[in-house]
Amino acid sequence: MQDLSSIFTSRIFFVALTLLVFALAQWLYGRTKFLLLNPVLVSIAVLIAWLKVFDIRYETYMSGGELISFFLSPAVVALAVPLYTRLPDIKAQRVSILLALVAGAVVGIVTASGLAALLGASHTLVITIAPKSATAPIALAITEKLGGLSALAAAFSVATGVLGGAIGLPFLKLLRIHSRRAIGLALGAASHAVGTARAMEEGETEGAFAGLALSLCGILTAVLTPLFIKLFFQP
Repeated sequence: MQDLSSIFTSRIFFVALTLLVFALAQWLYGRTKFLLLNPVLVSIAVLIAWLKVFDIRYETYMSGGELISFFLSPAVVALAVPLYTRLPDIKAQRVSILLALVAGAVVGIVTASGLAALLGASHTLVITIAPKSATAPIALAITEKLGGLSALAAAFSVATGVLGGAIGLPFLKLLRIHSRRAIGLALGAASHAVGTARAMEEGETEGAFAGLALSLCGILTAVLTPLFIKLFFQP
């Protein structure tokens, strides 16, 4: 019995469980195409339920989860491949792309922190939610530097990505936006990695521009968030 218990709390088990849950979630989404059955959202919900039902500590799960997290950086670097194939196109529109991404980063910061402040949130919460449109590692670094709540920043970032990945494309189509470049930029800027993954499903052009937006908006958010907080929310 002891041996069985050690198997179900081992690093390899949690890696296998995470991959299996995500694969099943992808299959379910592929069959239904239902927005709320986004693979990332379903995987998060199922894994949280598993940990709660079997009373497993998050730290125990992450002993295996961190093995998967390790591959996040190489996966992001791999986005350079579709970017390279679209390099002439990107160079030709570099000014309009840069202006659009600056606007996207500013809107992401202002709407999040501004709305939180209007609703009476504390200074700490305003700082924490401000970089929510940046990918989680960047959002965490910004939040820690400014004195916010790191765990909550990660939750906001993941929630933003999942929501954008689920409703971003239908919303853009509702607005009659058909440009593949614009769709990619919007998804990458608003919902970072999850949005980029969704854009990649639509095509190489969407994926390339989403990857560009993911990278540049992360940098812009890291630069602009401290400036914005200092100018408007300095306690």
